[in-house]
Amino acid sequence: MFKRFDPDNDISTSTSIKASVQRGIKSSLMESHPSITEEQLDTLIPKKLPLVQYKVGPHLMLYCRPPSEDSTVSGNEPIIFQSRDGPILPTLRLVHQYPDLEFRRVTVDQGAIPFVLGGANIMCPGLTNPGGEMPEDEEGRPGLEKGDGVVIYAEGKEYALAVGVMTMSSAEIRTKNKGTGIEVAHFLGDGLFQTSDIS
Repeated sequence: MFKRFDPDNDISTSTSIKASVQRGIKSSLMESHPSITEEQLDTLIPKKLPLVQYKVGPHLMLYCRPPSEDSTVSGNEPIIFQSRDGPILPTLRLVHQYPDLEFRRVTVDQGAIPFVLGGANIMCPGLTNPGGEMPEDEEGRPGLEKGDGVVIYAEGKEYALAVGVMTMSSAEIRTKNKGTGIEVAHFLGDGLFQTSDIS
């Protein structure tokens, strides 16, 4: 999605969003990442500063936090994004900036690292091989559903290396163990990761 992202050429419009839309984004984030508290979200997305929405291409929205008084950036800082009606996903800069936030996460084995850093999708064996991890499935319910947004970590690494969307449930991944398990939307080193702010 953001492999060749360039804010100077790829952004078509920008708008400050309404408070009601901002509340909807917060509730959607709390729903998709239940370990995050309302207080933590208020730190990420302050009530007093409305987010700025940038349209990227025909189907992608990038939400940026305007600079605050104690901010180190001069422009709007990208913090979350959404493609079509998909899940709202955090940027890797946000995940690295707030390591205590517990976004839904998976871990890939070491063999997948170079492929993910090249922008490849996560294949099922990368999640099921030794070193790979996904939330446990409960009776009748998979730990992760198809369409869930996840932050992707690598075996033996401290920081996240990608963000993506599940293309099948964790239960299906464990039983099939073939094909693409996660569609990668944003990864370390892509155009969005290299964009610290948008003016």
